[in-house]
Amino acid sequence: MTAPRPRAARLPAGGSGAGRSGAGRPEGGRARLGLWLGAVLTAVALGAALLSFVWTPFDVTSMAIADRLQPPGPGHWLGTDHFGRDILSMVMVGARTSLAVALVAVGIGMTFGVPLGLWAAATRGSLVDDVIMRGNDLIFAFPSLVIAILITAAMGPSAVNAIIAIGIFNIPVFARVTRAGALPIWTLDYIRAARVAGKGRARISAEHVLPNIANLLIVQGTIQFSLGILAEAGLSYVGLGAQPPIPSWGRMLAEAQTMVTLAPHVAIIPGLAIVGTVLGLNLLGDALRDALDPRLRTRLT
Repeated sequence: MTAPRPRAARLPAGGSGAGRSGAGRPEGGRARLGLWLGAVLTAVALGAALLSFVWTPFDVTSMAIADRLQPPGPGHWLGTDHFGRDILSMVMVGARTSLAVALVAVGIGMTFGVPLGLWAAATRGSLVDDVIMRGNDLIFAFPSLVIAILITAAMGPSAVNAIIAIGIFNIPVFARVTRAGALPIWTLDYIRAARVAGKGRARISAEHVLPNIANLLIVQGTIQFSLGILAEAGLSYVGLGAQPPIPSWGRMLAEAQTMVTLAPHVAIIPGLAIVGTVLGLNLLGDALRDALDPRLRTRLT
């Protein structure tokens, strides 16, 4: 998945300074609103995950059948599930699981995908470039979630195998994005000057190309982070992600699907956690794209 194309602010035909300022202000306001909203939603999920390491309202492994399916109230702020477990505690620990799986999977994609993309761009048109890109095309030819399910089913259901399955499909994404961003830079004059000065392709890629595409990789990282959360939820939903007693948002949805009419809060709350976190990361990535792209930054100020 490639990064979305920058949105250009609409400028009036006149080209006056007042016109440019009037056109840029609404776009700038929306960008700042998206940045703050995305940052708040992401911070809430991250804060819940970090807090769960030291405190949760209840033990997520303790069951109280007498308190099963209680609605949100003073005793249990978000209610209880069909085993009497506190939903708020499970959502907090589930945030830790989902964020950890997605973050490590993105790290795997960047660790292997970015060097491959830089290598392909540095040797564009060569056999190495063709092999790397055709390998990416081969992986993209299969539905990512279906192959992730096959990998976890073959290796066994666990959070570690879910990380591996999701991370494998992040590699060609970052390789393709890195190559696409690096190719125009290799045509610039200072790259030619570096080559005349005797610098090799690897050194030029590390010192000159990579810093100039870092903003692109940061934005793509936030996008893949949100997609990783969705993929982890999907794998856990079918029982191939984190295993009990470790809570997971996807498995909470799977366990609640037969109780939607009886106790809708059991399904709604983990669903809102997934939607809110993914929405926050997408808004944050969109705002970072606008802030880090010099062309959009000048148009939005």
